[in-house]
Formats: sequence, structure tokens, C-alpha cells
Amino acid sequence: MRDEPGTETRSNLRAGPPLRLHHHAFAVKDQEVNRKFFEDLLGMPLIATWCERVFNKELGREADYCHTFYGLADGSALAFFQFADAEVYERSKPTHPESGTWHVALKVSRASFDEIRQRVEAAKLTHRITDHGYCLSLYLTSPDGLRIEFTVDPPNVEAINAKRRGDARAELARWLKGDHRPNNEDRPH
Repeated sequence: MRDEPGTETRSNLRAGPPLRLHHHAFAVKDQEVNRKFFEDLLGMPLIATWCERVFNKELGREADYCHTFYGLADGSALAFFQFADAEVYERSKPTHPESGTWHVALKVSRASFDEIRQRVEAAKLTHRITDHGYCLSLYLTSPDGLRIEFTVDPPNVEAINAKRRGDARAELARWLKGDHRPNNEDRPH
């Protein structure tokens, strides 16, 4: 959700809020399986691979890892760690990624959404599509359990965003007081 002219973004940072996502990191078991999924299937280019060694305080020893980055158009990335040490991987992997609430959502054009949907269906991967009203989403899961959402904005996204920006604090206060009624009138029934 981006700012519209005449709207205020609140930040308690004097220099302003963060500029953009740099990367989101996730532990994987096999970098090549992961590369085939993100680069070959989803079309996200591998833009960097860093091989490093760091001291792991919890284990009291050095740990070797490979850190890969798959680029997004705005310069941000999805990043993945593969550890040479199985114990470090076990301590680093997500505990319940299948819950569905832990996910990364990526905005795409309608053409990219349709192409990703076709690729996912051709690969016979489990996925679902949900029309939230404020975006159309395709959800799928990577081989290591990272839930990924690809979203397309509707034509009236600016009006939807302006409305939610205008009542964000009031709606949060309402929810916290126990009024859990939905406020998404844009979602198809």
C-alpha cells in the first residue's frame, strides 16, 4: 500500500520509514531444489550467492552457509540460507510454516500472475487463488515450506487504499476492544 497525494504516512523515525524491503531470509535444506523452484519455475532470477562462515553462539562453533538471493523488480530479494551443519539447519528452519499465516506476498502484474498460474498448474503444484477484494492472490508453498503469495491489485486499488489508510487506527482500536466484525466490503461473497 503506497501513499497517495494528500495523505500522511506516520513514522516515528525523523528520517522517514524504511525505503523498501531489502530481503526476506528463509532456511532451506537444498539450494539447488530451491533454485529450480524460484528461478526455473517462478522466473525469479538468482542475483547473488554468498558463501560465508560465522561463529554460532548457540552451538559454540563456526558454521558454514550458502546465502542466495532471488531478485525482485524493485531491487529487493527473497534470500535463502543453506547450512553445511545439519544441527544449524534444524535450529534455523521454520517450526510451523504450514500454518499459512507466515508467508511472503509479492505484487505482480496481471500478465505475470497469469503466467505464474499457468506454470504452477503445468507443474501440478498445489495452490489456491483467493479474491480478497483489495487484491487477487495466488498462494503456493516452496519445497522447504515457505508460503508465497503473488498478488494483483484491482483497478480501484487507490480508492480502497485511501479508505483503509483513513480508518486504520480506528479499525484497529475497534478490533482490540472486541468488535471482530469484518470491514472488507470489497471482498466478493
